[in-house]
Amino acid sequence: MAIPGLSNQPFFADKSRAFWILQTIGWSFYFMLRLASGVGAGMSLSWVVPLLVSTATGYSLTLIMGGIFRWLISRRPLVTWGLSVVTFIIAILIHSMVDAWVFNLLEREGAEFNGALFLSAISLNSLLLGAWAALYYGINFYLIIEEQADQLLKLENQATSAQLAMLRYQLNPHFLFNTLNSISTLVLLKQTEPANAMLSRLSSFLRYTLVNEPTGRVTVAQEVDTLKLYLDIERMRFEDRLRTDFQIEPDTANALLPSLLLQPLVENAIKYAVSPQELGAEITIAAQLVGPNLRITVSDTGPGLQSGGSNNRLTGVTFDGGEQVSTGVGLANIRDRLAQAYGEDHRFETMEPPEGGFAVLIEIPFERREPATPAAAADKRPALAG
Repeated sequence: MAIPGLSNQPFFADKSRAFWILQTIGWSFYFMLRLASGVGAGMSLSWVVPLLVSTATGYSLTLIMGGIFRWLISRRPLVTWGLSVVTFIIAILIHSMVDAWVFNLLEREGAEFNGALFLSAISLNSLLLGAWAALYYGINFYLIIEEQADQLLKLENQATSAQLAMLRYQLNPHFLFNTLNSISTLVLLKQTEPANAMLSRLSSFLRYTLVNEPTGRVTVAQEVDTLKLYLDIERMRFEDRLRTDFQIEPDTANALLPSLLLQPLVENAIKYAVSPQELGAEITIAAQLVGPNLRITVSDTGPGLQSGGSNNRLTGVTFDGGEQVSTGVGLANIRDRLAQAYGEDHRFETMEPPEGGFAVLIEIPFERREPATPAAAADKRPALAG
């Protein structure tokens, strides 16, 4: 809750400042209300003096109560409520005695203490200080609950970020092993140029996967560039058996999606469509706008789910002789990342098109990264040394 025109920060961001503001406004309102009531009842102006004393007494007593309550609020419930009641009763008695004594002194010209007046003051001050204590504890308990909710939300966000990071970093180590083995073979055959090219592409790809924030988002254009790096590496192994077709609509180039979302899908297609077939397969990556959503499809011309490894394709786990030989993340990884990033506001489907093969369809809300303006770009340039 912010005060327009005064501060952009929440009103209770500074609890001490908020307390003094509410304390002063509350007792000022009490004084004005009692004054208006007295004037309306035809009381003399001399009545203002006991009213001022009563207000000052209440203001001072509630400051003391606030200090005691602040100390008690973090104690065990029995201690908190027991000592709060004792403090409350003592404050009522003190306030009522001062009110009765001042009223007697000024209005009755030193008359003896009036018990009926004292009891009347107790009734009024019980309501007054009771309302103050209820507001104090109510506001503070609300702030404590709100702070705990914020901390819980922060912990949930941290857990989500950690889970997203874990999911994104689950790259198949066999891709790295195979690539390094291919580079080693090229070096042994003294084919230095292809080895250098492959090593350079691998370096660029790994730099992208490690430098970018695990929970960050990139544009479709950036994701496609990364996929091309990855495919160039794999193409040096599979050569003409690996064929690709990018069907990216221009309107989707600046659309945002989680980084490295598509690489496991393409890896999955290479593993189950290109690798097992002598003639390889074609992998198609398409992106288009469908209403308010971005639709991305990764499809291949492989055997689909008809092969014996259909379940493995969906889970990303493969076996050889009963032993697990692949720790690929599979499609479940992508589903989990989408659920973490978009909740229920996404679509993830696997299908076998009528013409054969296998396809994965993803739909997420369309969000565009606006191109940087020349002025913004100039601000990001490093300053020249003088």
